Amino acid sequence: MANILVIYYSAFGHVFEMAKAVAEGASQAGNHCVRVVRIPELTPYRNPVIEAGSNRSETAAAAQSPTLSKQFRLTDRYSKFEASRALQMNIPYATNDDLRWADGILWGFPTYYGSMPSQVKLFLELAGELCTEGALEGKPAGIFNSTASIHTGHEAAILTSMVPLFHFGMIFVGLPYSENPEYLTADAIGCSPYGASTLAGPDSSRTPDERELRMAARLGERVTHVAAALRMYVDPTEAR
Repeated sequence: MANILVIYYSAFGHVFEMAKAVAEGASQAGNHCVRVVRIPELTPYRNPVIEAGSNRSETAAAAQSPTLSKQFRLTDRYSKFEASRALQMNIPYATNDDLRWADGILWGFPTYYGSMPSQVKLFLELAGELCTEGALEGKPAGIFNSTASIHTGHEAAILTSMVPLFHFGMIFVGLPYSENPEYLTADAIGCSPYGASTLAGPDSSRTPDERELRMAARLGERVTHVAAALRMYVDPTEAR
């Protein structure tokens, strides 16, 4: 039995839906233990220079310090962000011990400027002890993500995100053509040989296509099979 971790960050819920599909696929791969955890939102930023060195009121100082909520309130997307966060409240936050526990890890996040969000990058940077311990070396990893449209970097985000995972010593697992004929189409859907993805729409109004969810589930299943095989290779008694 392999331990499979689905770890994700989702601002508007698209990656959350993909994470559920990935976990379902991993569960269907056999008698394995699947755990879903989320990467927390960044603490709203405050500028200590402004706040410590000014006689202005706290309200005025806060106005000079950008926060997450102010960023999203520039549009109507903040209400979507709040609704998505409420749906995810029962998902526990990820810890380094979750990563140690796992035999295989599936990483999910939205695409920000063709790469992973700062929330995920910070989480990896704070997990540096796992790199020095070699705790993730030899563990298979897959990536699933979201992006606004087919042109806004979902493939680039997966490719660039492989780099820190290689530094942790992980083994990358993708989505082969022969198992995923759905993405061999001219239709505007996500997914590629690099991993599963969904197109959220420029205003985040789109929900994951059934084909995207199906391929996300296959990614979960594929990483689970690889993790189980590697576990048996390291400990042949697992096959008994």
